[in-house]
Amino acid sequence: MKLIIAYPPLESEKGVPLLTQNRQFQWFNNPSYIYPLIPASAATLLAEKGYHIIWKDAIVEKESPQEFFKFCQLQQPDLIVMETKTPVVKLHWAITEKLKQLLPKTKIVLMGDHVTSFPQESLENSKADYILTGGDYDFLLLDLCNALKNKTELPKGIWYKEKNKIKNTGKFILSHNLDELPVIDRELTKANLYNIEYNIKVRPFAYTMVGRDCPYHKCRFCAWPILFPSFRTRSPENFLNEIGILIEKYKVKEIFDDTGTFPSGKWLEDFCKGMIEKGYNKKINFSCNMRVDYITEKTASLMKQAGFRLLKIGLESANQNTLDKINKGIRVEQIIEACQIAKKNNLEIHLTMIVGYPWETKNEALKTYKLAKKLMTSGLADVLQSTVLVPYPGTPLHTEALENDWFRFDPKSYERYDMSEPVLNAEDMSSEEVMNICNKIYKIFLSPRFILRRLSKLTSLDEIKFTLRGFKAVAGHLRDFAR
Repeated sequence: MKLIIAYPPLESEKGVPLLTQNRQFQWFNNPSYIYPLIPASAATLLAEKGYHIIWKDAIVEKESPQEFFKFCQLQQPDLIVMETKTPVVKLHWAITEKLKQLLPKTKIVLMGDHVTSFPQESLENSKADYILTGGDYDFLLLDLCNALKNKTELPKGIWYKEKNKIKNTGKFILSHNLDELPVIDRELTKANLYNIEYNIKVRPFAYTMVGRDCPYHKCRFCAWPILFPSFRTRSPENFLNEIGILIEKYKVKEIFDDTGTFPSGKWLEDFCKGMIEKGYNKKINFSCNMRVDYITEKTASLMKQAGFRLLKIGLESANQNTLDKINKGIRVEQIIEACQIAKKNNLEIHLTMIVGYPWETKNEALKTYKLAKKLMTSGLADVLQSTVLVPYPGTPLHTEALENDWFRFDPKSYERYDMSEPVLNAEDMSSEEVMNICNKIYKIFLSPRFILRRLSKLTSLDEIKFTLRGFKAVAGHLRDFAR
């Protein structure tokens, strides 16, 4: 059986689609192509089991629609598998129509948080044959292929069409042992194409994903609990084995782990000790996503010894009322304390924040800007990113927005969930003001105090290159939010 795991080209005057990091979606002027780890894991697992796998990311390869469709026709696959997201799901529906015209015998599979929330919708509006629900695309795709090959019962978590009727096999199950997965085949999945991340200091670098996806999984705006309602990790030993392969085989010098929140507690302690014992802490820089309430003096000190360079943390808002409403489970004071602890241990901090909460006033949104600026210009944080609040379908925030009539437009105008404009009405801000505050946050990078502090740290060629990449990214983001 031949499969194409595909990211078809999506053309828009808005820019390049950032689809492969499936937490948020945005059209980018200066795209940072993020390696799609779970689809890559799926490709590797199925190839190991004897399936013929073709990896085709036509977005990162900059192919035209004509080139993509011609490629699929030439390959004549049995299945084409596509990961989708709310802002582009309608584009993918249209692509399934075209693929079915060209390849009527090929089965088409869609996966992602949107179709997990509304599987029937995509089967009704597209020519897709199967919907994979839940986030374990790798295990479930293998089970689907085995069932099709052996003509046996479909696994749980599949929606499908049978004689023009839509059926499903029940709720998806996330009981898989992640240690059973093979180490991702980075040649098969063309990992070298995803080497444009601006926040990486030393190359070659690699993405990893040790957990699925966040142990907290209560934030009301986050779409990933739709895919991963429970948190699972690989063992520290299993993960250390992959890091060893990345160092020895691929000469990797920096790693960013894209787990929603990196594991803490005893897991983290065992992992850090393993990094030190194996000497990996002297061979690579390591960065990850981390909750602020996980950053203590003990953990920060150990992480620094283990080779950690940067922690990406969710500031989200400087207003305690908002942090409580979105169920973030942290206090504003903890954000500041976490930054202070990290800096004391020579760890860099990457802040993320959101603008456009429907209950926040303009002054409250500016309070977030002021806290971010204070942290950045004082040296307590190093990098930041700002996004517009998007109530992805299936999240508690989306349900709440429907109940409170917060939407600025038809909630099914999915193509407008792309951060080029606010989706929800804000308390006393126009859509232009929301976008301007996002822009204003990025302009913190251009403040004289921040620039002087950054220039004072330019002690190597790598630092200079890193800084230049960063300013290029900032210029792109300013255009992204100035449409």
